[in-house]
Amino acid sequence: MQIFEEIKHINQFHQEYWSARQLAKALDYIDYRNFEKVINKAKESCKKVGQSIKNHFVDINEMVEIGSSTSRQVEDVALSRYACYLIMQNADPSKDVVALGQTYFAIQTRRQEIQDQTIEDQKRVMLREEITAHNKHLAQTASKAGVKNYGIFANYGYMGLYGGLKSQAIAKKKKLTNNQKILDYMGSEELAANLFRATQTDAKLKREEIRGEAKANQTHFEVGKKVRLTIRELGGTMPESLPVGDNIGKAKRRLKKIEKKLLLI
Repeated sequence: MQIFEEIKHINQFHQEYWSARQLAKALDYIDYRNFEKVINKAKESCKKVGQSIKNHFVDINEMVEIGSSTSRQVEDVALSRYACYLIMQNADPSKDVVALGQTYFAIQTRRQEIQDQTIEDQKRVMLREEITAHNKHLAQTASKAGVKNYGIFANYGYMGLYGGLKSQAIAKKKKLTNNQKILDYMGSEELAANLFRATQTDAKLKREEIRGEAKANQTHFEVGKKVRLTIRELGGTMPESLPVGDNIGKAKRRLKKIEKKLLLI
């Protein structure tokens, strides 16, 4: 399976990819046009599972040698590890090298999934702890500003960030039960947006010395709304439409298991 490592490339963003033309040769496809049919099938598979084709199959141009000191530009496709995995599932199964490729890319894809999950767990746990700490500071600041009902104050922030949705409506949209805290089921992207909302509201209340419950509530709403506007301007996904994660407790347990394994090494 070393052949697949040998033709792996690293781009300027330190991301690995494989050239479709080199992969075709490695898989003994003499006519590249036949391999293009496999690529198209892999793209369809990618689309069916809800993955973005453009994130895994990138059209590029490469210079290839056609004679002594002569080269020409040819069309190629930069393939992600996942794209290669899908190609292996759609390639000619009678080829021994395809069977090797299926094993290689299945293992590598699974390793990447585990690595990505670990990174996401680490970010979620860190951000969740940050929000817990900053919410305490925000509650103290809001109280000094004259807020008596913190639940209502918190909902104003959610309504600004979530397009008018209160915490219960957010939970309902994300299909969470009444006893499931929405913050415990947010992914890192959504947690980061809420952390920014909390820290900026805290700072604004202090900086502008806002007094009065109504003004404090309105401030929280406006900050949340501006965070939402920023997400939209950046082309991001609105927080109410982001996927729900599993309970933050499970993320912590996964990280502890990894820590134990590392200690045993």
